[in-house]
Amino acid sequence: MKLLFDQNLSSRLVGQLTAEFPGSVHVRDLGLAAASDPDIWAYAAANGFVIVSKDTDFQQRALLYGHPPKVIWVRLGNCSTAAVTVLLGLRLADIQAFETDTAASFLALS
Repeated sequence: MKLLFDQNLSSRLVGQLTAEFPGSVHVRDLGLAAASDPDIWAYAAANGFVIVSKDTDFQQRALLYGHPPKVIWVRLGNCSTAAVTVLLGLRLADIQAFETDTAASFLALS
C-alpha cells in the first residue's frame, strides 16, 4: 500500500515507514505542497495512493465522494512525528484490512 502524506504531516514519515509502506511519498516531494485538496485527491486517485492526513477535509471528501482514493485520518492533535510513526506501525493490521475493505472509504486512527 502506498501512502500519500498530506502537508500537515512530516515528510520524515516517508523514510520512517518505508518497510511498512513502500512507495509512499509526501505531497511536498511531488510538488503538491501548495496544491488544493481536490488536486491532491485527484492525484492520489489516479496514482493508487491512500491519503494520510490530520485534516478533516479529506475525511469529509471520503464520506461525500467515496473512494478511490481512500483516506486515513490521523486524529492525534498536536504531536510528534514519532507519535504518528508509532500509531501507524501499531495499527498496521487495521490499515491493511482497511485497504482490502471494498466498502470503507476512510479510517480514523487515534
